[in-house]
Amino acid sequence: MTTLRGITWDHARGYEPVRAASEEFRRLRPDIRIEWEKRSLKDFGDSPVDVLAREYDLLMIDHPHVGISSAQGALAPLDLYLPADFLADQAAHAIGPSYRSYEWNGHQWALAVDAAAQVASYRPDLIGQEELPRSWAEVEALARSLPPGRRVGWPLCPTDAMCSFLTLCAGEGGDAFFSETDGIPRRTGEAALERMLRLLPLLHESSLASNPIQMYDRMAKEDDIVYVPLAFGYSNYARSGFAGKLLRFADIPGEDGRPRGALLGGVGIAVSASSSDIPSAVEFVRFLAGGELQRTLYARHEGQPGHGSAWRDAEVNRYTHGFFADTYATLAASYLRPRHAAFPAFQERAGALLHEALVRFRQGKGADRSQLIADMNRLYATVRKETLV
Repeated sequence: MTTLRGITWDHARGYEPVRAASEEFRRLRPDIRIEWEKRSLKDFGDSPVDVLAREYDLLMIDHPHVGISSAQGALAPLDLYLPADFLADQAAHAIGPSYRSYEWNGHQWALAVDAAAQVASYRPDLIGQEELPRSWAEVEALARSLPPGRRVGWPLCPTDAMCSFLTLCAGEGGDAFFSETDGIPRRTGEAALERMLRLLPLLHESSLASNPIQMYDRMAKEDDIVYVPLAFGYSNYARSGFAGKLLRFADIPGEDGRPRGALLGGVGIAVSASSSDIPSAVEFVRFLAGGELQRTLYARHEGQPGHGSAWRDAEVNRYTHGFFADTYATLAASYLRPRHAAFPAFQERAGALLHEALVRFRQGKGADRSQLIADMNRLYATVRKETLV
C-alpha cells in the first residue's frame, strides 16, 4: 500500500474536490491512499513551497512560487513524467495564461486544476445585471448613488490590496507594465493608486480588513454590500445553499469597458521532488486534471475547475448560476504576474506598505502617490538584491 500526503487550503473549494477525487481514484487504484491536510488561505499564498515539499507528496500551489521552487529543486518537473499529448490537451483547454503560469525554465511544474482571477460580484436581489458598472467611472457613480445602508465593497486587506493594485496597473499599463529590473512605472502606479483612493471613502467600512472570503460571507449574510468591483472569484457563493444569499459574478470594469488585466489566481497541483513515489503522485495529478473529471466530479464537489471544457459546460453553469460563463472573458484576458524568485516576497511586503497608506488615507491623513510608488520600487530593489543571485 502506497500512502501519499497532500496539502491544500482550508476552504470548500480547496478541500472538497481533491478529497472526492482521491476517493474515486482509490476505487481505480486501491493500492494508493491519499491523505489531505489543509492550511489557511494566507499560508497558502505565503508558505515556502520547499518546506512543504519535505512533508507532502502532492501540493496545491500558487503560481508565483514556481520560479523559486524550481530553483530550489523542490518540485518534480511534470513534463518528464506525463505524456506530451496529455500536456498538449491541458494547454489547449487552458483559459488565458492559467496553464503556462506553471511553466518555468522549460519545464511544467504544476497543472492548473483550479482557475481564477479577480472578478466582480454582486447581489442580484439588490442590483440588476443591466445596472452593473462596465467602467471605473461607472463604479464610482454607483458608489455615490446607493441609498443609505448600501455600499460598494472591496476586499483590501494587505494581500488583496496589492492584488487589486496590480490588476489596476495591468489595466492601465498593459500585461508588460512591470519591469523585472526597475519595478512599477511611476505613471502607471500613480494612476492605479489614484483609482483606489478615489473609491476608498465611498466603500463599506469592512473593506480594509477583508479578504474575498470574508467579504463574500458578509454579502451572503447581510444586505449592506451591493457590489464588489475586484476580488478573486469563488464559484461556491454562486451555488444555491452554499451560503445565505446567492451571489452572482461578472466581468471586471475597465477604462474602455473591456475586462482586461485582472490578476490571475487559481491553484496548480504539483508533486514534491522528495516524494518516495513520484510515479503514483503523478498518476493522481493526471487523473485530477483530466477534462472529464474536472467538469463532473471536481466541479460538483465545490471545485473551480482549471480545464476550459468545464467553464463552457451548460450543466456546470446551470448550478453555479452562470459563474463560469459570466467571468470567462475576464479570466481569458487576465494578467500573469512575474514568477521569478524575488516577486512573492516583494508582493507580500509591498502589500503591507500599500495597506498602511490606504489606512492613513481613510483616516484623513492624505497620501503621497509618487512617494508610495518610489517606496515600492526601493523595496523591490532590496528584495531583488536579497533573493536573486
